[in-house]
Amino acid sequence: MSDLKAIKRENSSSGSTNKLRSSGLIPAILYGGKDPNQKISIEKKDIKNIINSDTFLSKVLELDIEGKKEKVLPRDVSYHVVSEEPIHIDFMRIVSGKKIIIEVPVKFINQPDSPGLKRGGVLNIVRRKVELKCPAENIPDDITIDLTGTDIGTSIKISSVKLSENVLPTITDRDFVIATVAAPTIIKEPEKPAETAEETAEGSEATATEAGDVCVPYPDDLTPSQLANFASSARTTAPTLWSPGASGAAPGAAPSLPQQPSFGSPAVASVTVLR
Repeated sequence: MSDLKAIKRENSSSGSTNKLRSSGLIPAILYGGKDPNQKISIEKKDIKNIINSDTFLSKVLELDIEGKKEKVLPRDVSYHVVSEEPIHIDFMRIVSGKKIIIEVPVKFINQPDSPGLKRGGVLNIVRRKVELKCPAENIPDDITIDLTGTDIGTSIKISSVKLSENVLPTITDRDFVIATVAAPTIIKEPEKPAETAEETAEGSEATATEAGDVCVPYPDDLTPSQLANFASSARTTAPTLWSPGASGAAPGAAPSLPQQPSFGSPAVASVTVLR
């Protein structure tokens, strides 16, 4: 049982509560039993370690209100919409002999001793909390489930859980499932479709075209019209270097390129004429 110190507060206006929060305090209220409701505040640093636990709303605490101690149960926590910091807490007095309805977290132990989990099975948790009806002074911290001996296909129901005396589930019309040990799920990746012969041929042709760019040098004494004829001829011939003294070239005529070799050079996609 955890102990918390609290101080009384009289003013409940929004201005006063905001001032409390800015000074590191959390406004709270204590209700239940025969005593009137009591406005209190708690140091944030004192409760920060336990307020985020799964068992906080089912854990009995002892409040020390300026020297007066009372057993209480946290029933609700309000959080800031942006910072998600706690801004208000409701506590209920524990009255001996009175039964309350409360959600208790489920705890699983001995996972390594489960044959089903050892063989790759998966623990499928259906309920992480179970709602119970129990005496206020006899609230269990959690519902413990032992996984020893559980195999694939095992269903763990509420009837297999040992509860304390006078502690009962609120659902009584059926034996509900808390968890199962399921077989592993294997996701098969879809097979890639085989490439057709036409797609393969198109890919090869595209590769050959990309690799066909060449550069052809030319002499400096060509006129603009001869240069245009030279470039046009080079686009349709093989990438063989032109020689100014090539036989068959008439003086002043546009130079011509030799024909493509018989062994089959790749098609020329583009030609860059170099000066």
